[in-house]
Amino acid sequence: MHIQVTGKQIDIGEALRTHAEERFIAAVEKYAENPIDSVVTFSRDGHEIVCDATAHLSTGLHAKARGRATDPYAAAEASCDRLEKQLRRYKRRLKDHHKARVEPVAALEAQAFVLRAEEEAEDDGGAEGGGQPVVVAEMRHRIQRLTVGEAVMQMEMADEVFLLFNNDSHGGLNVVFRRPDGNIGWVDPANLPDR
Repeated sequence: MHIQVTGKQIDIGEALRTHAEERFIAAVEKYAENPIDSVVTFSRDGHEIVCDATAHLSTGLHAKARGRATDPYAAAEASCDRLEKQLRRYKRRLKDHHKARVEPVAALEAQAFVLRAEEEAEDDGGAEGGGQPVVVAEMRHRIQRLTVGEAVMQMEMADEVFLLFNNDSHGGLNVVFRRPDGNIGWVDPANLPDR
């Protein structure tokens, strides 16, 4: 497995890099079969050090974790512990509820946009183009073809609030999301009753 350890506007020494590489490689390889790579990034947020970690798995899914502490080693440990917990749950769910996916997850390429917040647009004298939002950035986004169970698992592993996915059973676009009451919501336009 390839691992990349970097600092974002922070200098990380060789000792921290080596510690993070060893710790994250051991954690990911313990719970994931054939992991592809991992990225660990240290950054500063006020007086705290933030450690963001992402593990890309051979199935096409990925897990994300974040740790915060005043010490970079403690931030790395917190992030690694959270990543291990997510991967342990993923492995248990695959064993208990799902057949192991032999081939990688198929995905559609889509264009994604970052729009300027309304407050900022109002400060600049309104949105440009007759009420159209101002595009701040353009990027590519992968919409994965997953079962509903895999989509919920991916959303939880990626620590996201929602996930747009291509439903494996009928090919339509669906959304799963975390509700304020802690449950998971699922939007499936294909399941609308005929009127």
